[in-house]
Amino acid sequence: MNAPIAMSQASDSRIRLTVNGQPVTLSVPPGRRLTRVLRDNLGLTGTKVGCDAGDCGACTVLMDGRQVCACLVPAAQANGTDIVTVEGLAEEGRLNGLQQAFHRHGAAQCGICTPGMLMAASELLAVTAAPTRQQVEDALGGVLCRCTGYRKIVDAVLDAGASGAFVGAKSGAAVGARIPRKDGIPKLTGEEKFGADEAPADALWLRAIRSPHAHARFTLGDLDGFRKSHPGIEHIFTAADVPGSNSFGIYPDLKDQPVLADGYVRFRGEAVLALVGERAALEAVAEADIPIDWQELPALIGTEAALAEGAPQLHAASAGNVLIRGHVARGDLEAGFASAVARTARRFETSYVEHAYIEPEAGFARRVGSRMEITACTQTPYMDRDEVAHVLGIAKADVRIIPTATGGGFGGKLDMSVQPLLATAAWLLERPVRMIYHRPESMASTTKRHPATIAVEAAADAEGKITAFRFHGDFDTGAYASWGPTVANRVPVHATGPYKVGAALCTSRAVYTNGTPSGAFRGFGVPQAAIAHEAAMDDLALALGIDRLEFRHLNALRAGEATHCGQVIEQSVGMAACLEALRPRWRELVGQNMAFNASQKAEGGPLRRGVGVGCMWYGCGNTSMSNPSTMRIGLKADGRLTLYNGAHDIGQGSYTIMAQIAADALGLPVGLVEQVHADTDRTADAGKTSASRQTFVSGKAAELAGLDLRATILRLANAGPESVLSLDGPILTVAEGVVVRRIDLREIPVEGLEGDVLTGEGTFDPPTSPLDENGQGVPYATYAFAAQIAEVEVDIELGTVKPLLIAAAHDVGRSINPMLVEGQIQGGIAQGLGLALMEEFIPGRTENLHDYLIPTFGDVPDIEMHLIEDAEPLGPYGAKGIGEPALVPTAPAILGAIRDATGAVVAKVPALPHRVLKAIREAEAAR
Repeated sequence: MNAPIAMSQASDSRIRLTVNGQPVTLSVPPGRRLTRVLRDNLGLTGTKVGCDAGDCGACTVLMDGRQVCACLVPAAQANGTDIVTVEGLAEEGRLNGLQQAFHRHGAAQCGICTPGMLMAASELLAVTAAPTRQQVEDALGGVLCRCTGYRKIVDAVLDAGASGAFVGAKSGAAVGARIPRKDGIPKLTGEEKFGADEAPADALWLRAIRSPHAHARFTLGDLDGFRKSHPGIEHIFTAADVPGSNSFGIYPDLKDQPVLADGYVRFRGEAVLALVGERAALEAVAEADIPIDWQELPALIGTEAALAEGAPQLHAASAGNVLIRGHVARGDLEAGFASAVARTARRFETSYVEHAYIEPEAGFARRVGSRMEITACTQTPYMDRDEVAHVLGIAKADVRIIPTATGGGFGGKLDMSVQPLLATAAWLLERPVRMIYHRPESMASTTKRHPATIAVEAAADAEGKITAFRFHGDFDTGAYASWGPTVANRVPVHATGPYKVGAALCTSRAVYTNGTPSGAFRGFGVPQAAIAHEAAMDDLALALGIDRLEFRHLNALRAGEATHCGQVIEQSVGMAACLEALRPRWRELVGQNMAFNASQKAEGGPLRRGVGVGCMWYGCGNTSMSNPSTMRIGLKADGRLTLYNGAHDIGQGSYTIMAQIAADALGLPVGLVEQVHADTDRTADAGKTSASRQTFVSGKAAELAGLDLRATILRLANAGPESVLSLDGPILTVAEGVVVRRIDLREIPVEGLEGDVLTGEGTFDPPTSPLDENGQGVPYATYAFAAQIAEVEVDIELGTVKPLLIAAAHDVGRSINPMLVEGQIQGGIAQGLGLALMEEFIPGRTENLHDYLIPTFGDVPDIEMHLIEDAEPLGPYGAKGIGEPALVPTAPAILGAIRDATGAVVAKVPALPHRVLKAIREAEAAR
């Protein structure tokens, strides 16, 4: 692994700057990055660092009125300039017009790219008061966002000159309102603190030394002598130093990944040593100088190599390198195939996909007496707590996790990263220790979307009904299990797509290899499966001469029908309604594209247009497992209303959603709701932020907590259920018709550690059942459904694919906050586009945001949305999840559109130009 680049720190020199209107004089090394000057010397941490290479644009500031990447500007070059950072945008303590527009439009989701976006937009608006959409996209094109899909950012910049502020919802009217994020303003001012933004002043730094080999044994040399010869390095930790168990993992009985490798590594990027000391000293270390003797071993790359006869065994407990198998079987499969008039069989491959959140992993740890506290970015504070306790060998109650703002996660921050290393060092040294991954380290060492090899067969009768469906997928879980068992179990449940099938056999394997560990990435294997099942739907429709959208509508699951797991879904099955919403647009595009293609052929032009459709279903929550969440809400004597919200927000909006739900359940305005966010000492366990579960599961718990507190208040006032509550400082008023009762909260004794006088609590665990040996049972309490259509333009000479339009219809049960739902759908579509067309992580080759491509402003087309509200009775006010469903249908729709345009079936994604050209040639040869 390459060491992070340390810029020359020759000798300090005096530089003079004007920063946000204030003159500043500093003595700093002339080569110090401007980002370091702003963040470390001046404390202006609103300027973010996502790559330190000028690729992501998160560090964009204005220098003499022009946007620059501060990570590429040496201090000496900035001497004498006028610098404006995000902290300098507010006017007289209030958001300026641009910031207000971002807030109104929900343009800041996780918020890590927001400062860079605001600064780039500020330059544009300073010279062009009323820019066009194209001008906005061009001006902001150097800043990457992984959450939003860019559409709301563009809308906000276009609207920046508009006046008018958001008017808060009245009591009882928060659910369904387009309420700006409760945590939105700090994201817009630079006040929000992410993992790299703060740590104790006396914290030591930690740097991991990682394997340059995918498979190797190693021995350590004279580390003590090495340390002594490198002033500033205070300690070097090895596997032998881990105080508890040198292992961690997602599952209680499967801890197969070491904190620090003990003489043997299974993937490139695995941590073998932890250097602790002064930051400059650590950065100056060349990894080649560290006394490690490597013995490289043959690596098993890909599932085929790992499953081959005689392949080395990577984990003793997993024969043949198979971690786990998934299995769902229903009906007479062979009879289903025999009775069909149309049949298809295909094979697909997908690649590693990197999460590419703009915030690299970061945080700090400190020992507080006999307890460990970790402040870091994460998606799962309670799981972190349990794993740190396991690593340290202490009780769970002796670990506190304090999540920072998390700059994107998408599943990648479910697994531990900095936490076990920081915990080990801080525990043993009894000093605060901090760590920030550099971008190549983040990409090399953290989990990815599982590469998959999928075989699918399907058949239909003369009426177009699906009679049989067979699916097998091998999923490359990499060197360690991570979420491999979840993927292997979830995929067979979803493998048929949201369709009624006569008979099915769906199987899967999670396979150990010497690849980067694969984990959770927005869908747990379902996006890969959807590519296969949607291609099969296209095959059958075309073979039968049935319109592709109508074929799906014919076979769509409907309320009261059984899935291939035998589960009868009684309510909230909006699949057919999603297709019906898209039908007019579909028919329009089909006609337009036929005319366009005819014209191109007549003129000898290389362009072809096509339209494709993709459908999906997604079970909200864990598969056939207990999945509880608990929320608490309290009133203090001075009238402050606090929601103790353990549903950690990584950009999806749970802090706002939970407040809306709890406020309406209680019957007080959402503007009164303050929050404590996901601190394991101060909130109850609301479960992990994954599996599209927070709105459904934690939202229901928040509703129950609000109702519980309301019931307590009504009992105290001896009032009926229709009473209206209001709060004026310490005076709580309960009005029941003409009868008004006033409660002085100061007269009620305090209960609990938080100083509340009245409290409510709610717990919800969705009803599921274990699956039997054939996968029959109730794996999920509810499912989200969606359909998307994609229009693309393909250059048949170059193999390039340009998306022109995505139209999306999603059954969300109930849209608690339409603005946030739209943002999730747009962001999911952008990630699905990346999966389909450009994203392919190759260990050792694409470990930066220059070589690994994610969609930019110019890549994401217009997006049309239809929110279908087929209420889920179990959900809060009828709501269910949207986070993962937003992404799943996009790639199948795009791939179907490529096929419609060219006749080519792209069997390996991403559909890079050379693969598209190969598929076109194969299609032409087969005609």
